[in-house]
Amino acid sequence: MQTDDLDFEGYTCPLPIQQRETVVLGHGSGGKLSHDLLTRLFLPELGKAAPRALDDAALLGLEGARLALTTDSHVVAPLFFPGGDIGRLAVCGTVNDLAMVGARPLALTSAFIIEEGLPFETLQRVVQSMQSAAAEAGVFIAAGDTKVVQKGGADGLFITTSGVGSVPPGVEVSGANARPGDVVIVSGTLGDHGIAVLSQREGLGFETDLQSDVAPLNGLVAEMLAAGEIHVLRDPTRGGLATTLVEISRQSQVVIELRQEAIPVKAQVRAACEMLGFDPLYIANEGKLVAFAPEKDAGRILETMRKHRYGQEAAIIGRVVEAGSPQVRLKTAIGGTRLLDMLPGEMLPRIC
Repeated sequence: MQTDDLDFEGYTCPLPIQQRETVVLGHGSGGKLSHDLLTRLFLPELGKAAPRALDDAALLGLEGARLALTTDSHVVAPLFFPGGDIGRLAVCGTVNDLAMVGARPLALTSAFIIEEGLPFETLQRVVQSMQSAAAEAGVFIAAGDTKVVQKGGADGLFITTSGVGSVPPGVEVSGANARPGDVVIVSGTLGDHGIAVLSQREGLGFETDLQSDVAPLNGLVAEMLAAGEIHVLRDPTRGGLATTLVEISRQSQVVIELRQEAIPVKAQVRAACEMLGFDPLYIANEGKLVAFAPEKDAGRILETMRKHRYGQEAAIIGRVVEAGSPQVRLKTAIGGTRLLDMLPGEMLPRIC
């Protein structure tokens, strides 16, 4: 397998895929297995023209303009959960991927894979939710497609959305742009989405009034960019905050240091994680972002975020301490240091 002409932004390519290997659920977790699949198969075969393939959206130059392009597939069980549903999730997920490279989302496409037997009422609720989310984000759905598969072939409903946006002049946001001295900011509490979805699963034996955080973040990002310089934006979805920060550290070749007591986590999320043996840093989010900004602008950006409905609980949680061998360190509340890695397997299937 030739990989010399590929830029994996700090990732090393593992051994080639063996003939008898099969795909497992963990390959969709957003963690180590997902990145293994990406670097062993998709980047070598499909990524030769995508030097920024590890950002949330691709940047394209077109007649002097800069466009951002992204695509995403959405599977979640149940289809409706506290605070959201698969339709809102699909729109917000794509809008947010565009916003994470500094783009202003313009239009989306949407494709539905529908399982035979899905009630029309369910599909109507999902479509209406998508329309509402698109209106909130200020985008429209320009094209779409539907396919129906036999019963048992789609777990109810799968939705794939693509989006295009415009990147303003002077905006340079990428996971490869983190620099020593940058301050790390999160827009709010972590793990809300994953635990809200989990609370609706049958047979898990706990209840919570927690709502998913699923939301379009493009308005928040626009105000943040107006408030100061931003080097990195990322929404910590699959794999959670820890996996996202490890990705950024490898893309930028930097050491990131976090303060555990500064990371906002709701009491309900913490309690659920303790009961189930999960770590909130690896739980998926769908309406939160992490930003890297120079210290001179961080205070102003944080103040701007806290004035926005989707950034009221924003907090500074750490900083980039040095360039060199990539690493993410967590300074614990008791004074120790813990090294963070990507999610090793599948923690919470079908949540985004």
